Amino acid sequence: MSFVHGRRLLAALTIGPRKDCGSSFFVLRGEIDSEWVFLDGSYIRAHQHASGARKGAERAIGRSRGGATTKIHMAADAHGYPIDFEITGGEVHDAKAAPKIIHKVSQAEYLIGDKGYDSEEIREQARSKKMNPIIPRKSNSKKPNPEFDSHLYKMRHLVENLFARLKHYRSIATRFEKLARNFRSLLYLACSMIWIKLR
Repeated sequence: MSFVHGRRLLAALTIGPRKDCGSSFFVLRGEIDSEWVFLDGSYIRAHQHASGARKGAERAIGRSRGGATTKIHMAADAHGYPIDFEITGGEVHDAKAAPKIIHKVSQAEYLIGDKGYDSEEIREQARSKKMNPIIPRKSNSKKPNPEFDSHLYKMRHLVENLFARLKHYRSIATRFEKLARNFRSLLYLACSMIWIKLR
């Protein structure tokens, strides 16, 4: 694995200031195509070595059907490249993390998510930022959905492909880090690598 600026870049991305571990990612991130922005979440299994953090430390590890897991809540642009993300315990529903992700995205023409984001609060937040929410209704919903565009919804494979690329990195596919800040730093590093390969 090679880096544009050698070891200094690696140190800046993985060690940098604890309060701003993703600053290098935002420097390296290219121009975002915000015509379409995709939201999705993916589970990461936590290895047994990820347990044992000191009491009170932020871990972002929870219990779900797969055992001890972390969930990555990702926003991707119209080309399927990472914009920003949140990490939570695996038990946290997509809809609970969505407000923070939408706030980070700040602007887009279309906000596209799956049924997990079927919430009037999420739709209203998107509209307040002048985004058109492309979110399907749940099967038991009787409410109309005039904004839904089936063609744009099919493009969600772009964010799914992004998760597949991130999980090529072993430290992302399986979490070994005890603390949330360390895993977050590794995830910013992996996202930076995806942007660097474009240049």
